[in-house]
Amino acid sequence: MYKRIEDVPPILQQYQQKLLRERVIADADVAVESEKYERILKEGFEGKAKMEASIATWLDSPWAGFFAGKDPLTMPVTAVSESVLLHIANEFSRIPDGFNANRALQRTLRERATKISNRLADWAIGEALAFGSLLLEGVHVRLSGQDVERGTFSHRHHVLHDQEVDNKLYIPLNQLSEKQAPYTVCNSSLSEFGVLGFELGYSLTNPNALVCWEAQFGDFANGAQCIIDQFLSSGQAKWMRQSALVLLLPHGYEGMGPEHSSARLERFLQMCNDDQDYFPPLVSTFAIQQLNDCNWIVANCTTPASLFHVLRRHVLLPFRKPLVLMTPKSLLRHPDACSPLEDFTDGSQFERVIEESGAPADAPERVRRHILCSGKVYYDLAKERHERGLDAEIAISRIEQARVEIACRPIGVDRVSLTANYDLPSR
Repeated sequence: MYKRIEDVPPILQQYQQKLLRERVIADADVAVESEKYERILKEGFEGKAKMEASIATWLDSPWAGFFAGKDPLTMPVTAVSESVLLHIANEFSRIPDGFNANRALQRTLRERATKISNRLADWAIGEALAFGSLLLEGVHVRLSGQDVERGTFSHRHHVLHDQEVDNKLYIPLNQLSEKQAPYTVCNSSLSEFGVLGFELGYSLTNPNALVCWEAQFGDFANGAQCIIDQFLSSGQAKWMRQSALVLLLPHGYEGMGPEHSSARLERFLQMCNDDQDYFPPLVSTFAIQQLNDCNWIVANCTTPASLFHVLRRHVLLPFRKPLVLMTPKSLLRHPDACSPLEDFTDGSQFERVIEESGAPADAPERVRRHILCSGKVYYDLAKERHERGLDAEIAISRIEQARVEIACRPIGVDRVSLTANYDLPSR
C-alpha cells in the first residue's frame, strides 16, 4: 500500500496537468499561482505569532457591512405597534375561504381569535407575533426540527393542511404582506446532529435571519451535543465565528418519562463563560455589555411577552450570539401563562428579572421570604402560595435570563446582587 501511494502523483500535480491538457491555463499561470500561494503561506506563518482575534479576522462576504454604523452598546427597541400586532394575530387565527381545515384545528383557531379579541396572547400567539413582526421588517425567519409545523404539543399550527385536497397547504405567516420576508418552516428528520449542523451553517452565512432549531423534546439535544459543544458554545472563542442560532428546547418535568422530561438546563449554564469572582460595574450599559461578553444567552421565559421580546431582541442586537431557550410544555395552554397586549407594545421590553408585583410589593413589611425561581415552577409556587393563604407573606420573583448579575431589589431589602452570597434578612 505504501509503495502504491508513493507512485501516485500528488492531487495538485494531477489537477495542474489536467488543466494544462485542457488548455484552461498556461505554464506561466502555474508559476504565478504557485508563487502567489507560497507567499500567502509564508506571510501567514510569519504573522501567526502576533495574530490577534478580531471581528475583521472572520468576516466574509455575507457579513459585509453588518457591523457598520451600529453601536455595540445600544440595546435595541423590541416593542411593536398595536396595529401591527393585531394584523399578525388576526391573520394567524384565520382560515382562508374555501380551505377545508380539520375540525379540531378550526376549534383551536377560534379559541385563538377569542384570546386576541380579549387582548391576550398565549405562548403560540406570542411566538407568532415575534416571527410575524420580524417578517414584516424584512427579516427572514427559519424554523426546523421534528414536527415544528404543527408543534410537538399541537400548539403552533404554522402550516395548515386541507383535509380534502392532497398537498394543499396554507402558511398564515407568509400571507402578512406582499413586501414581507419569507418564512421557512419545515419538519426535519430524526437526525438532530445533521439538522442542527445545517442550521448552524445557515446562521453563519446569513446574519440577518432568525434561524431556529427546535428539539421535539428538550433532551433530544443529546443527539446534537457535538455540534453544541464544539461549534456553538465555543464558536466565537475557538472558531472566530458569530452565530445567532436559536435552540428551542421544550423543558420541564411533566411526567413524560425518562427521555422526554428535561432539556438539562444545568448543562447549558455550566458552559456559560461566567466568572463567579467578578461582578461587572453597574453602569447604564450593563445589560448590553453582559450580552456582548457572553459566549451564548440562556433564557427560561415564563410569559409569551418575554418570549416575544427575547426573540426580537436577538435579531436586533448589534452583534450575534447563540440563544438557548428553555421553552415550556404545560405552560403552552396554562390559563395564567398569558400576556396582555400592552406587554408587547410601546414602552415594553424584555425583563431579565420579573420582580414580584402583587401584594408583597404593596406591603413589603409583611414579607417573610423572597423566592427566586425560573420557568414553569413559578406558577406551581404561586398556586401553592395562594392555597396556603400566604399571598402577602411570600414574594416570588422570576429569573427570565441566566447570568443575571443585575441589581435586583428584593422586597423590603436594599439593592443587592442575585449572584452574590447574601443571607437575606427575614424581611
